[in-house]
Amino acid sequence: MELGLIGLGKMGGNMRERIRRAGHTVIGYDRDPGLSDVSGLAELVGALEGPRVVWVMVPAGGPTQAVIDELAGLLSPGDIVVDGGNSRWTDDEKHAEELAARGIGFVDAGVSGGVWGLENGYALMVGGDPEHIAVVEPVFDALKPEGDFGYVHAGKVGAGHFAKMVHNGIEYAMMQAYAEGWELLEAVDSVTDVREVFRSWREGTVIRSWLLDLAVNALDDDEHLQKLRGYAEDSGEGRWTVEAAIDNAVPLPAITASLFARFASRQDDSPQIKMIAALRNQFGGHAVEPREG
Repeated sequence: MELGLIGLGKMGGNMRERIRRAGHTVIGYDRDPGLSDVSGLAELVGALEGPRVVWVMVPAGGPTQAVIDELAGLLSPGDIVVDGGNSRWTDDEKHAEELAARGIGFVDAGVSGGVWGLENGYALMVGGDPEHIAVVEPVFDALKPEGDFGYVHAGKVGAGHFAKMVHNGIEYAMMQAYAEGWELLEAVDSVTDVREVFRSWREGTVIRSWLLDLAVNALDDDEHLQKLRGYAEDSGEGRWTVEAAIDNAVPLPAITASLFARFASRQDDSPQIKMIAALRNQFGGHAVEPREG
């Protein structure tokens, strides 16, 4: 099938390549002309045969809204827009309503896989009407990991991004637990090789995971994380998860504490946050702040 893809950054560019490897045609647009196949959204839409599918991979909020507003004026009834960025689920409901007024379908897709997605595939959590999901499914199949898992139609519009938000909240808490354990091991005199302790956990333990593998990668690069400042951003989903928990009276003590730990990192050079910063860089290519001096 044909797909228009808007946003060819760290994830979008690799997604374009993975979809093409599966035999589909992808026409990509990015503000960086060196990455783009076309010069603008109008040319992208014009290059696709109807009914068109256009996938948006730009930052949440204003940038996504601006792209969807422009697409609404360019697309035709029967076309479909997929928002694969990290939009808030409440924005999905608004976007779906705006596009439906023009006869355009909307699907929200929570995408996980970071900079490793080209090689490993992307976990996909999608929301929308079944008839719209069915049209886009060949692309979902191209992006997902090999095997039976990694793709789910989570529910109606907004469900995909809501599921991805909860996924990221869990990720916050898992990273915080690894970071706290790492700092405690580093603090005692009796443990002389913390990196190898982490490495030993990769097999035969109940806490083994891809995040643990990435922690070992980070420690192989910088054994005591001395090159990093203990500072980590929060990308939004953690806050939204806690807000949703409050709205639904669901207790989330671990996820909430992990979010607040990120806020604390902006006050001190936290050893724990060094590990979290290193993990975020490993799986998502997120920027880290080097230690000064």
